[in-house]
Amino acid sequence: MVLFLILEFLKKIVAEIRYQIVYYALGSTAQLEDFIYAKDNRVDIIDKTGQIAVVTGGSRGIGLHVVRMLLQCNMHVIIGCRNTEAGETAIASLRAAGITKGTAECFKLDTGSLTSVRTFARKVVSAHPKINILVNNAGIMFVPFSLTEDGIESQQAVNYIGHFVLTQELLPSLETAGRQSSNGTKSRIVNVSSCAYAAGTINYSDFNNKSGYIASAAYAQSKLAQLISSVHMSRLFTENNIPVNVYAVHPGIVNTELFDGTAFKKFLPWVPKLLFKSPENGAMPIVHAAISPAIENRSGIYISNCRETPIKKYILNPSEGYKLHKFTFDLIKSISPKKISS
Repeated sequence: MVLFLILEFLKKIVAEIRYQIVYYALGSTAQLEDFIYAKDNRVDIIDKTGQIAVVTGGSRGIGLHVVRMLLQCNMHVIIGCRNTEAGETAIASLRAAGITKGTAECFKLDTGSLTSVRTFARKVVSAHPKINILVNNAGIMFVPFSLTEDGIESQQAVNYIGHFVLTQELLPSLETAGRQSSNGTKSRIVNVSSCAYAAGTINYSDFNNKSGYIASAAYAQSKLAQLISSVHMSRLFTENNIPVNVYAVHPGIVNTELFDGTAFKKFLPWVPKLLFKSPENGAMPIVHAAISPAIENRSGIYISNCRETPIKKYILNPSEGYKLHKFTFDLIKSISPKKISS
């Protein structure tokens, strides 16, 4: 028994080291691309008067800059965040900074709680039956193991499952806006993913990663799930003539609170500020995906630095999408009244 525990401990240590190496490689490559394609990482603000956008996690960091740019498009922006006071303060700060266009409101949303997601969606739809843009931006990264009230590992819940359910709840309103568009443009769903997806695998037998939990592995899985789901939803919408485009976006290596607690912030606090993108620059590819006319007919693409970027080929396989979506729908159905633990 003792020998088994020692071997399991060593196995976990080796796996953690492997993930660290992969992450450093992915991060270094992404940083190099951020530098090389910096000139492409620009978005033109265009008039979107009368349109409605929903942004999760819009009260700070990248999300706040997304909200700012959408307001500059003269849109009505709904911010979903856990602390509505912080959201109202964020709106006030944008106004104080000179952003006079558009309108904004804030509703409580915790994407780690399916009850909160559904309550938020009902409030949004009740106030705004037509939605033009949904930006699934809220996220957490590299957190200690914990299960949400729904019995889902927190990174899977916040980053993927919560946004998946929110998308399903708001889809009729997105579809309505797309069908009633005066100029024929479709509504858009923008899922904020990450280059970390490339380190991930979908662990269907232990989706919560309870066996030998590694935070970086769980994060990579959540971002891979977002990307596979984005590609698959885009395919389904196209096949069924649903006027909604779907995009996945890597914002870049951005200096945000997500890195709090990581080795960079602990031991090299100067690195993020010096080498990483600013939150404003990280917001640009997200807003590009939300409003750019140039990608209207390019649903399902993965965007980095406002450029269409290749992804691993297996993700494009329809069977991968069908498998993940079936698993996800089954998981969601199992949560109420029975909570999951594996």
